[in-house]
Amino acid sequence: MEFWDIYDSNKQKTGRTMKKNDWILKDGEYHLTVLGVIMRPDGRFLITQRVMTKAWAPGWWEVSGGAAMAGEESEEAVMREIKEETGLDVSGAEGGYVFSYHRENPGEGDNYFVDIYRYVMDFDEKDLSLQEAETLGYKLATPEEIKALADEGIFLHYDSIKRVFEI
Repeated sequence: MEFWDIYDSNKQKTGRTMKKNDWILKDGEYHLTVLGVIMRPDGRFLITQRVMTKAWAPGWWEVSGGAAMAGEESEEAVMREIKEETGLDVSGAEGGYVFSYHRENPGEGDNYFVDIYRYVMDFDEKDLSLQEAETLGYKLATPEEIKALADEGIFLHYDSIKRVFEI
């Protein structure tokens, strides 16, 4: 069973944990999520499409990410998520942490911080090994193409992360 650390409003670990997707957080408590944006030197970004069996936002486009597991630091979590979802190892890539934001959902028990990372690396499409249970396909998209998907309402978190696509 997967556990997540619980953080306070200052993004400090409280020493307590919660079960994955067990929405028990009180107001002022958070869990940590990470998003990893991969940019190639040609200015295109790797984006993936969610499988149609997803309960939330099936078929939408996104960047790699997920929750940090208990005991895991933010950058460890984003590197793990990118590797699991795309097969790419960004540990030697240029870049890293860019910014954070948070969401509060009063009374829902699901408040979270999101740490955003951007890595620049050259890779060949044959290097990709997509997680089939999570991913329907991928694109190497320009910032304009990503914005167009967002304008259609089918790119996750775009308004919160759009500045990471600025070259």
